[in-house]
Amino acid sequence: MRLYNYMEEVVKDILEKLLLKKQDICKCQKCKFDMMAHALNRLPPKYVVSNKGIVFTKLQEVEIQFRTDVVKEVTRAIEHISKNPQH
Repeated sequence: MRLYNYMEEVVKDILEKLLLKKQDICKCQKCKFDMMAHALNRLPPKYVVSNKGIVFTKLQEVEIQFRTDVVKEVTRAIEHISKNPQH
């Protein structure tokens, strides 16, 4: 196992779900990466190094506040990057 920021997986999953609802913005790979980076820089990392760590972190995902914080930051990232694309 390697050192892994589980928050990347969470942000990517939520970003993909939220982008399905958006029709009027760029969804190219560059914009998606910029959105992920923007959100990840504003969220606490969740580093894991074992399967036990992944399971524990997944359990935290069901907490309403955790999910709310991630959705809020990903939504902000989508709005920010879609108004200021870097391409």
